[in-house]
Amino acid sequence: MKGLFKSKPRTPVDIVRQTRDLLIYVGRSSDSREAKREEKMAELFKNIRELKCILYGNSESEPVSEACAQLTHEFFRENTLRLLITCLPKLNLEARKDATQVVANLQRQQVNSRLIASDYLETNLDLMDILVAGYENTDMALHYGAMLRECIRHQTVARYVLESQHMKKFFDYIQLPNFDIAADAAATFKELLTRHKSTVAEFLSKNYDWFFAEYNSKLLESSNYITRRQAV
Repeated sequence: MKGLFKSKPRTPVDIVRQTRDLLIYVGRSSDSREAKREEKMAELFKNIRELKCILYGNSESEPVSEACAQLTHEFFRENTLRLLITCLPKLNLEARKDATQVVANLQRQQVNSRLIASDYLETNLDLMDILVAGYENTDMALHYGAMLRECIRHQTVARYVLESQHMKKFFDYIQLPNFDIAADAAATFKELLTRHKSTVAEFLSKNYDWFFAEYNSKLLESSNYITRRQAV
C-alpha cells in the first residue's frame, strides 16, 4: 500500500517556497526546543543544496534551463534573496558556501530574456550595504564579498556602490591584516573600477580629487608591500 502513496517530487518552485519559509523561521525563531530548531536547520541546508544542484547540475546531469527559469522566477518573486543574505550568518559553513554559489548563479539566469536579478536588486539596493559591510566580519567577508562581485555585474548596482560612502571604506578593507579578506576586497574594488566603463568614468569625473588622494596615500604609498602590489 505504501507504494501507492509516494510523495510527489518537489518542483523548483516548491523548493524555493519551502526555503523561504525556513529562512523566515530561522530569522524569527526564538524556539527553545533545540531539537526542532536543528531539524529545521538541517532541512534548510538540504534545500539550499538542492537549489545549487538545480542551477549547476550534478555528476549525473546538466542543469535544465526550464527548471532554472522556474527557480529564478520564484526566487525573485518575493524576498528570498534578502532572507538568504540576512540569515547567512546563522548557517553553517557548507550551507554558506552553497548559498553563495546559488546567489552568484542567479545573477546570470535569464527569464524571458531578462536578467530578473537586476530588476530585483534595482529596488533592493540596500542589500549592497549588508554585503559591503560584510568585510568587517571575518566569518562572513569572503561569502558576502563573492556575492557582491556577482551583484555588481549589474550596472545599476555597481553605480549604487560607486556613488555610496562605501567606496571610501574599500581603502581600509584592502589594508586589513587578514590577507584573504584584504585580497577579496581588492578584487571587488578592481571589479567596481573596471566592469562598467561609462559608469566608472562618470564616477571618477565627479570624485577625482578625493579618490586619487586616497588611492595614492593609502594604497600606492602604503608601507605594506602586498597592498602596494594590489593597487598597481
